[in-house]
Amino acid sequence: MEDILAHESELLGLVKYLDFAEFEDTLKTFSKECKIKGKPLSKTAGGSLRDSKSLIIQRDLVAAFDSGDQKVFFDLWEEHIPSFIRAGDSLAQKLEFYLHIHFAIYLLKHSMGRPDKEELDERISYFKTYLETKGAALSQTTEFLPFYALPFVPNPMVHPSFKELFQDSWTPELKLKLEKFLGLIFKASNTPKLLTLYKENGQSNKEMLQQLHQQLVEAERRSMTYLKRYNKIQADYHNLIGVTAELVDSLEATVSGKMASTMLRASLAPTKLKDVPLLPSLDYEKLKKDLTLGSDRLKAFLLQALRWRLTTSHPGEQRETVLQAYISNDLLDCHSHSQRGVLQLLHSRSEVVRQYMARLINAFASLAEGRLYLAQSTKVLRMLEERLKEEDKDIITRENVLGALQKFSLRRPLQTAMIRDGLIFWLIDILKDPDCLSDYTLEYSVALLMNLCLRSAGKNMCAKVAGLVLKVLSDLLGHENHEIQPYVNGALYSILSIPSIREEARAMGMEDILRCFIKEGNAEMIRQIEFIIKQLNSEELLDGVLESDDDEDEDDEEDHDTMEADLDKDELIQPQLGELSGEKLLTTEYLGIMTNTGRTRRKGLTGVQWSGDEPLRRPVTPGGHRNGYPV
Repeated sequence: MEDILAHESELLGLVKYLDFAEFEDTLKTFSKECKIKGKPLSKTAGGSLRDSKSLIIQRDLVAAFDSGDQKVFFDLWEEHIPSFIRAGDSLAQKLEFYLHIHFAIYLLKHSMGRPDKEELDERISYFKTYLETKGAALSQTTEFLPFYALPFVPNPMVHPSFKELFQDSWTPELKLKLEKFLGLIFKASNTPKLLTLYKENGQSNKEMLQQLHQQLVEAERRSMTYLKRYNKIQADYHNLIGVTAELVDSLEATVSGKMASTMLRASLAPTKLKDVPLLPSLDYEKLKKDLTLGSDRLKAFLLQALRWRLTTSHPGEQRETVLQAYISNDLLDCHSHSQRGVLQLLHSRSEVVRQYMARLINAFASLAEGRLYLAQSTKVLRMLEERLKEEDKDIITRENVLGALQKFSLRRPLQTAMIRDGLIFWLIDILKDPDCLSDYTLEYSVALLMNLCLRSAGKNMCAKVAGLVLKVLSDLLGHENHEIQPYVNGALYSILSIPSIREEARAMGMEDILRCFIKEGNAEMIRQIEFIIKQLNSEELLDGVLESDDDEDEDDEEDHDTMEADLDKDELIQPQLGELSGEKLLTTEYLGIMTNTGRTRRKGLTGVQWSGDEPLRRPVTPGGHRNGYPV
């Protein structure tokens, strides 16, 4: 009871929401009854007085913005904008960042002649201090990353990255955002406390829960990917520890005079793998018939089962036999001219069938022999390129089509075709906004771009839009996904062998941008960037390293198979009670006789070992590069 009496005045004051909602008669009756009963009613400051004070503050802030008075503006800003809004509200943080840019470049935009150097240096220094303190929180955001190079660029007015800042529309648009923000802030201070309490504990909680749920789903997806990588590293680590222990035991034995050579050979000899049985043969004629004439649900289950045969089979003879059976029976109808072949499922009306067809093609492309099979028909490449550009409904379909194309780019003739088809321009266009892309799409897009840029024809394509390519790549250098860094570095190093691109890069202050990343990168990243800077400052007319574009028969690809876990993620279909799927479906309904054919595997090129210090100069695929295969 004492607690209620202590806060009775404030509690009764909450009812003044009636005034805000214009229930005037009800409020009069309430006030009258409070007076009769001697209840204290909190007195609030007059609305008109508060409104007039708010208007004066808003007017002073806008005036300081217009006149470029940096000190007055930020003194008012920090005094009247609550600290919890400045520190916790993303809209306020972004606006404050752009306001600092406005004042930093104010003299450059508004001086009639050459701006006063001392005052300009002071403003740039103030902006630099902000970037190193409060502004550091936004350094991982792609939208703001280029502006961290602003204090180091000699002439921002001619730099392509800052072109929009010096357009006539930029300052008025920023002023409008400022006025809207101030209007919201000062309006919020006049909002009745009852409404504020409801908002804080009601609707905003629902929105926060939704955001947290989305973040949780994304975090779980990423954790699964990292868990698979961790398990692989852990398995390698245990193998290494085992071999090391045996070697130590062998060496200790030599001290007591025992023969070490036999023991050492035994410890280093590869352990014999258990014999893995071959999977049953299938009736491929019946399979292909049902893939073209069956229901969409049956098609999806068959495509899934055929993919699982590849992805879950044991690497070695078992998987090779599965793949050779697929190829020798032309499972995908790559050599067929029929309008209703299996390959046409890539253009099916069913989203599930399209996606599962794309997944199966990506699984084929993950294996060297599978790439060779798909590469023998140019229609496969054309269909994939069409699907890539048309697919806007299903992200996973596009991911798998992109993954297949990226693996295709390990082969020189397919590189040539993709460059000729203008795929570089499509990649540059989607990479302009990397935050809208999934991790898989981002990694494989950048890796594909790099592989195409290693060819002279690809570099010449980039030279046509040099400014845009350099802007996109320099923005990607600071992206939070560090998996893409080797491919960004490789693409930059490669295209900078073209004199016209080097000239464009120097004009936009590329060296200053690169040096910003040297301060923040790890040792490997730093060494790669140093190579890029050296390439940027070179005067060579041609870069002949690892180039022989006239020889289309040369096979650039590494001989490693990389079956990534993403091929089987987020399955769309689940069997119902009594419905067959996977290997059970294949062996129950489609058992064949002796369709498995053994075949010796072709030998690939000996890998050229990548040191890690230099940018990549050979075509790679993200799965193979992550697993540490020589490229």
